Amino acid sequence: MRTLSGVQSSGQLHIGNYYGALRQFLELQNEGEALYFIANLHALTTVRDGELARKLTLECAAAFLALGLDPKKAVLFRQSDIAEVCELYWVLGTVVPNAHLDRAHSYKDKIAKGIAPNLGLYAYPVLMAVDILIYDSDVVPVGKDQKQHIEFARDWATMFNTTYKGEYFKLPNPSIQAATETVPGIDGEKMSKSRKNTIDLFGEEKAVIKAIKSIKTDSTLPEAPKPDGGPLHQLLKVMMPNADWETSWRAGGLGYGKYKDMLIEQYKATFDGPRKRYAELMADPAQIEVVLKDGAERARAISAPVVARVRKAVGL
Repeated sequence: MRTLSGVQSSGQLHIGNYYGALRQFLELQNEGEALYFIANLHALTTVRDGELARKLTLECAAAFLALGLDPKKAVLFRQSDIAEVCELYWVLGTVVPNAHLDRAHSYKDKIAKGIAPNLGLYAYPVLMAVDILIYDSDVVPVGKDQKQHIEFARDWATMFNTTYKGEYFKLPNPSIQAATETVPGIDGEKMSKSRKNTIDLFGEEKAVIKAIKSIKTDSTLPEAPKPDGGPLHQLLKVMMPNADWETSWRAGGLGYGKYKDMLIEQYKATFDGPRKRYAELMADPAQIEVVLKDGAERARAISAPVVARVRKAVGL
C-alpha cells in the first residue's frame, strides 16, 4: 500500500495540522510505503514573498522531522522539486471540465473570505489531483474538507483513462480520521491560519499559553456541570481523549481555567520534545536539505514511470 499526502507551507503549523493530519501520517509510515510532500507550489497562491516562502518550506519540513518522521521509512520532499508535476498539471487539465472547478469547495471558500480570484486558486484542485496521481497513490489521508479533492482526482483519472483508452492513472482512496476530522480553533471555528485562531506547534511558549488561555468559553459557574460542544470541550477530547477530566466536567466543581491549565500541561507533555528537536533542525538547515533532496530522488523514481506512460498516451 502506498500512502501519499502533503502539507501546504503557507504559515506556521498548528495543533489542528498535527491532530487532524500529521499524527496520522506518522502512524502510516510504519504501514507500507509513505510519501509526504511540502506543497510549496500550492502556497504560492497566498505567499508572495520569496524569502518567506523558502523559510516556510524549511519550517514545514523541520516540523515533519521533529514530530517523528523517519526518512528511512517515509519519503519527504518538496513539491517543486518534481518538475514533472507542472507538466502533468497541464496534461490532466486538458480533460477537466470547467463545471467541476466551478463547484470546488476550496475555491468558493477562499473567495468568500475575500481572497482575490486567480487562476492558481481556480485550478488548485487540478494540481492537487496531479500530486496524488503522479505517484500511483493507493491511500490519501485527508481532512473531511479535503474529501472533494480526492473525488475530483478519481473522476479526472477515470476521464483520462477513458479518453486515452488505457489504465494510465490509479484511482486513490481517501482516509479520514473521524475523531479529528475537524479540530476547532480557540474561537470555536475550524482551526485555520487564515482565521488566526490557532494554537501553534512551534510558536513562542508565551504565545502558545496565551492562545490556550483565550479559548472561548461561556459563563457557566465553576460549581456547575459544563455544557458539551464548545471549543474547550472539543479540544480536551482531541488532546486528552482518555483522561479523567470528563468526570468533573459533567459533575461540576472546576472552573474553565483549570481545564485550560490541563490543556497547557498536555501540550507541553506532547510537544516539548519535538519543539527542542525543531529548534535544533532550524539551527542547521543543511541537514533538512539533505533529507529533502534524497526524498525528491526517491519520489521521482516512483513518478517517472507514470509520467512516461502518460506522455506516450497523449503523443508527447
